[in-house]
Amino acid sequence: MEKKSTRDLSRELLEQPNLDSYLQANQASFASESITELLNECFLARDCSKAALARKAGMSEVYLHQVFSGRRSPSRDRLICLCMGMELTMEETQAMLKQAGYAALYPKNRRDAIISYGILHGIGLHELNDRLFSENEKTLF
Repeated sequence: MEKKSTRDLSRELLEQPNLDSYLQANQASFASESITELLNECFLARDCSKAALARKAGMSEVYLHQVFSGRRSPSRDRLICLCMGMELTMEETQAMLKQAGYAALYPKNRRDAIISYGILHGIGLHELNDRLFSENEKTLF
C-alpha cells in the first residue's frame, strides 16, 4: 500500500469523526523510520568514510559513531552539520529535521535563512559557520 501525502492525511484527519479509526486506517502512512536508520541510509548512499564525514560535519568520530549507532541523538544544529557533511539537498535536510522531531529550516528566521542559503548554494560548513559568526548569529558548532 502506498503512503498517503501529508495533505491527504490532514484532510482525512479533519473529516474523521473518530481518532481510533483514523489511526488504524492510516497506520502504513505514519513515519516509522528512526533518525538513526535515516542517517545510515543517507550515509550509505554517499561515497564517504565516517572519518571523512566527521571532519566535514565538524564533529569527533566518537560522537559520530554514537549517533550512527543510536546511542546519542544529535541536536538540531548537529543534525544540520551532519546533513551538510553528507551534502544533502535542502529537501533531504528538511525531511531529516522533521523525522528527528525538529523544526524545519524557516526562511523568516534570519539564522535559518543563512543556513538555508548555505545548503542551497553548496557553501561548506566551516564557511557557513564563519558567516553566521560575522552576522552575529549562533554558529552551528
